[in-house]
Amino acid sequence: MKKKLFTLLMCSTVLGLAACGSQKNEESSNTAPAPQEEIAEAPEAEADDKENTDTQEAEEAAEPAADIDLTILYEADDDMINNYSLLAVNPDAPFVDENETEITDVSINQTGAEALINWMLSADAEKLASEYGMEEYGESLFTLKEDAPVSEQEIPEATEETKTIRMSTTTSVNDSGLLGAILPVFEETYGYQVEVFSAGTGKAIANAKAGNADVIMVHAKAQEEAFVDAGFSYVLDGQKSERLTFLYNYFVLCGPSADPAKVSEAASVKDAFAAIAEGEYAFVSRGDGSGTHTKELSLWEESLGITADAESVKDYGWYTFSNAGMGVCLTMAEETGAYILSDKATYLTFRNNKGVME
Repeated sequence: MKKKLFTLLMCSTVLGLAACGSQKNEESSNTAPAPQEEIAEAPEAEADDKENTDTQEAEEAAEPAADIDLTILYEADDDMINNYSLLAVNPDAPFVDENETEITDVSINQTGAEALINWMLSADAEKLASEYGMEEYGESLFTLKEDAPVSEQEIPEATEETKTIRMSTTTSVNDSGLLGAILPVFEETYGYQVEVFSAGTGKAIANAKAGNADVIMVHAKAQEEAFVDAGFSYVLDGQKSERLTFLYNYFVLCGPSADPAKVSEAASVKDAFAAIAEGEYAFVSRGDGSGTHTKELSLWEESLGITADAESVKDYGWYTFSNAGMGVCLTMAEETGAYILSDKATYLTFRNNKGVME
């Protein structure tokens, strides 16, 4: 009773005796714990929300705003065009191993290879390839050549004998996600299964020369022409040549955002490479005979004597001859603050994935 009187006195001071008495009577006629619990819990819930928000903000702050410092510093030079070609492996080729020893009893899935190539050169597939990257990266990672060959050949359904197609290809079309995006469309439509072997162009071609591929997709013209001249490819019906060059993008010269060699200010990409060598700034090379490695070698000054032989750079402490794939080399360049030549598609994938390459 004393507690009630005290409460009434307090209410009369603030709101007046009549108003407070009315409120108190209403509270007395109902069970009080529910509203009291709600009032008591509200500040605690707000505190939880604030704690969760603070935790989330702390976690976000802990994550680097821009994980990748490696950036494109030079691109779109005429010497940096990167063309991709499809070639069918000739079933009657003189197959050899890495030691040039003849290999017999090789079985090539010619029907499957032609089905895949004709599909990739169809209007629908070329559209898929040339639009790849727009949704995720805001720009296409590959461009269809204006004079790209187009196929209107009928594509047969897979059979038990023809359903498995072995594709030997460069890391760039695989690491960039292009094949992962378009091959399932082909497989689901026609019933084939494409097994992808991904390596540098030199290794991809060597794999085909050993009879371990039915079709190749690579990007090193000189090596492709040598492959054709040695009898490892043939002209498909409806096409004009063995090499079916249909897509391109650009190689890009990447490096630390600080750009100590000032390559972004160079008059040409060859001048940019000269600046790197002159200042002996760290450079990571594929060193694996890939199309990217072949292009890189063509951009150094001849006087440097840099070749595909690791011995040619043994005295260049600034030059890393890695003999590794594009994703690994990009990671090395990022971690060491080095310059590197990359195909643009793989670099953009590397950047957007914050350096994580599957």
